Amino acid sequence: MAEDNDEKWGIAHVHASFNNTIITVTDLTGAETIAKSSGGTAVKQNRDEASPYAAMQMAESIADEIRASGIEGLHVRVRGPGGNLQKNPGPGAQATIRALARAGFEIGRIEDVTPIPHDGSRAPKGKGGY
Repeated sequence: MAEDNDEKWGIAHVHASFNNTIITVTDLTGAETIAKSSGGTAVKQNRDEASPYAAMQMAESIADEIRASGIEGLHVRVRGPGGNLQKNPGPGAQATIRALARAGFEIGRIEDVTPIPHDGSRAPKGKGGY
């Protein structure tokens, strides 16, 4: 991936759990937030916050804000719940990346930044008494 001086890049941080999807777009350092959105801004029902539809709506609304700030390319960092919870991201992750690509942004690296415990706290007890 060649980094040109004339095009501006940003980082799309996608936190996709099974209850919600949160998209935050920052500059390359990650210090300045350019745009952010969560499932509640796109749909009315709580159960739909993590859906691919909500993720697409959020990505489209964010795309306008990003384009206004002059960013043409995005690196995507996908994060699942992680820790002692599930390692795989929720249903909104893939829909977000696809919607950003369709909005005309160049997608650079896609990386998984789900936090993995190095034997920190004890895992939650399983459901169902097993």
